[in-house]
Amino acid sequence: MGKLIVIEGLDGSGKGTQAERLAEYLRSRGEKVREISFPQYDNESSAFVKMYLNGKLGASPDDTNAYAASMFYASDRYISFRTDWAKDIADPDTVVIANRYTTANAYHQLAKLPHDQWDAFLSWLWDFEFGKLGLPAPDAVIALSMQPAVSQKLIEKRCVETGVKKDIHEADVAYLNRCYEALHYASDKLGWSCLECTDGENLYTIGEMHLRIRKALGM
Repeated sequence: MGKLIVIEGLDGSGKGTQAERLAEYLRSRGEKVREISFPQYDNESSAFVKMYLNGKLGASPDDTNAYAASMFYASDRYISFRTDWAKDIADPDTVVIANRYTTANAYHQLAKLPHDQWDAFLSWLWDFEFGKLGLPAPDAVIALSMQPAVSQKLIEKRCVETGVKKDIHEADVAYLNRCYEALHYASDKLGWSCLECTDGENLYTIGEMHLRIRKALGM
C-alpha cells in the first residue's frame, strides 16, 4: 500500500498550501505523488456536503447532528476513492497526500457533542470509514492548529479577496472555538502531530511551516 499522509487544520490554517508544498518537495526527491483534497466540491459526490455547508439543512452546524454530517463527508470520500484514487493507494511506489480526510470529521463533528461522548464518536467514526466503508487509514496526520481569533481574521481577508462568503462553519465563532478544543483532543487521542501556526504572536511563514511539517514527518 502507498503511504497516505493527511494535512489537517482549522479554517484559515493554510492546510491546502502546505499539502501542495509537501507534494512539491517529495516530487523534487523523485517520489511519485498523488494529491487529493476533500470535500470534492467539483464532483457530484459532494452534493450533500454542499447542501449542509450552504445552510440548506439549517443555518447552524448544530442543526445537523455529528453522525449525519459525518455520513455526508464519508460518502464523498468513498465515491472518490472507488472511482478515482484507489489505484494510487494500491501502488506501493506512490505517496498520497490528502488535504483533509476522515480526520476532519474527527474534530469538526466532535465539536457538536458533549465531552462524555467524544471517545464513543471517534470509535464509531474510525470503524465506519475504515472498517465498514473500507477506506484506507492514514499513515500520518499533521494537524495545523490556529487560535480561532486569528483564524477569523484570515477567513475575513479571504472573503474580501475572493468574494466567497463564509460557510456555516466559518460563520459560527462559537463553533470554531469548540473545533479548536476538539482538534487538540483528537490529536492527543489519535497520535497526530499537532503544530501551532503561530509563535504566540506572529504567524509562521509558509516556508517555516513547511519545514516544521517535514520535521514532524521525519523528512
